[in-house]
Amino acid sequence: MFELTHHEMKLSNILIITALSVVLLLSGGCHSSKYKIPYPKSNAEQEYFHVSENLSSSDRKKIIRESQKWLGIPYKYGGNSMDEGVDCSGMVTMVYLNALDRKLPRNSLAQSEFCEELKAKQVRPGDLAFFATGKDPDRISHVGIMLDDDNFIHSSTSKGVVVSQLSAPYWTRTFKMFGRVPGIK
Repeated sequence: MFELTHHEMKLSNILIITALSVVLLLSGGCHSSKYKIPYPKSNAEQEYFHVSENLSSSDRKKIIRESQKWLGIPYKYGGNSMDEGVDCSGMVTMVYLNALDRKLPRNSLAQSEFCEELKAKQVRPGDLAFFATGKDPDRISHVGIMLDDDNFIHSSTSKGVVVSQLSAPYWTRTFKMFGRVPGIK
């Protein structure tokens, strides 16, 4: 019968543990896949899918449909890729580029300056919401795409691309303005 020395058994155990760790890490990676949302859809997300089908503007339908594709993409500062991750302004830039072939400025402050400012009653799905989430409470540093009068899609530093509610205390406190990209009906 084949017998292992004490040293060979320790080495064998280390190899088995290492192999199991690699398998667990690789299988856990599927949860952050761009093809799966890493948590159950909220009511806001379900409502959002319904809202997108009732839009009269084909441009707005394209914006909402394209933004849906980004749900679950991980956050990456300076990113603009479904494969590598995306930040808030990168997602907005890519949604408008992919949906309408419209090139927007790359950062949220420049996007806010590029847009026509809107009053709340003028906001429609596909318009943008701007926030001051950084150290300066007056400087725009975050952007999302409105889905209806309360829900918006954006790239969160902690959760990646998600749907959030504008009425949540954090977003109400940091909200600065709504904007519409010029030429969007």
